[in-house]
Amino acid sequence: MVYLIAAISALSGLLFGFDEGVIAGILPTLTEYFGLQETSIGFLASALPLGAMFASIVLGSYIGTKLTTNVGRRTGILIAALLFTLSAVGAALALNLYTLIIARLITGIAIGIAGVMTPLYIAEMAPTHLRGRLVSCYQLAITMGIMLGYLVNYLFIYGINWRWMFAAGAIPALILLVGMLFLPESHRWLLLTNQSEKAKHVLKRLNQDASELENIQHTIHAEGQHTTWRELFSPTIRPALVVAMMLFILQQVSGINVVIYYAPSIFASVGLGSESTQILATVGIGLVNMLTTIVALWLVEKIGRRKLLYIGFSGAAATLIIISMGAQWQMIHLGLVTFMAALAYIAFFAVALGPIPHLMMAEIFPIHVRNTGMGVASMCNWGVNFLVVFSYPLLIKGLGLGTTFWIYAVACLFGLVFTRFYIPETRGVSLEDITKHLLSKRPLKDLGTQNA
Repeated sequence: MVYLIAAISALSGLLFGFDEGVIAGILPTLTEYFGLQETSIGFLASALPLGAMFASIVLGSYIGTKLTTNVGRRTGILIAALLFTLSAVGAALALNLYTLIIARLITGIAIGIAGVMTPLYIAEMAPTHLRGRLVSCYQLAITMGIMLGYLVNYLFIYGINWRWMFAAGAIPALILLVGMLFLPESHRWLLLTNQSEKAKHVLKRLNQDASELENIQHTIHAEGQHTTWRELFSPTIRPALVVAMMLFILQQVSGINVVIYYAPSIFASVGLGSESTQILATVGIGLVNMLTTIVALWLVEKIGRRKLLYIGFSGAAATLIIISMGAQWQMIHLGLVTFMAALAYIAFFAVALGPIPHLMMAEIFPIHVRNTGMGVASMCNWGVNFLVVFSYPLLIKGLGLGTTFWIYAVACLFGLVFTRFYIPETRGVSLEDITKHLLSKRPLKDLGTQNA
């Protein structure tokens, strides 16, 4: 049952990835169709993270705290699925640039809701030994969606209208909407809202030990009723907030969405073949992203979160430096070098920097502030995402490809330092034990050191 829960709810990640990936191939056509300049291109590409940032602000606010506490995790995903469906249809029917941007903003709102609720829902439903793997399915679904978007882009070269490309997103959105209707609510949320009988029924459907309910109830009681966002900034909870926020900031400043959104443009700027070759190369990026994330599902439980972050930040920094130096020195076969380095960058990102922020965000907050903490962390994620995606065309125009990629490389090097001094190891530790460690006021980094 828990695998079915992960598979269906993770479709929200596939929709996220599809909407990110499909814009990469459509953007040049939309630029010509609407006569866009650099600023308009930046706004269109960044409308999605801007909408997601708005949703995260709402979820992380006091009103959002009350709302998500009352409606539950499953209902939140259902709302996101409905918005995904409406925005796909809206983008397909857009009459001008402004209506298209509005549709993309709605898509972003759906992604912002799903980006909090889906990892949270899966983490609360999964048994401890499978939690890392199952929550990482959300990131795997994102990579599958990006790959699907890139494939649709490749078909576009042969005459598929851009409106149909946007409309295609309504199909998985409807599947998510219908599928979530048949899944249970999180038993942890049910206990939090004093619905113990329903929680017992859910745990029975999950084939998990009923004694777990007593441990969850004890932890909820020990936490007290801290349900306001101010509790996030208390000395007890603040370390978890800092880790969650910084992981997402570093994930975005590593430049991942520059590669995802602008890959064909990057390959064109370094002279990599024809337009069809550039799109095909982008499909290769999506394929490596997806396959490496599958490897991450195994590694995240095998070697843990901290070691994967060391690998991810080191590899991403090295490959970004290669791209930067190649562009600055106008290296021979620059197009091929950039393509190979981009493949390696995506692999290092997908194995660690992609799944781990979503996973740890869902793990390290106590249950009473979990959805609020994840909302605030997501707000950082999407705020920085917006700034990076919006600023890229302006940075390229002002600084060039080489200097711009140096900025992203430095962020990855800082990620190594942050991992060393702040990141805990949550592999093999139950959500309740993570909470007990946090409430004990011991350093968060010391959590799970025996597993690191």
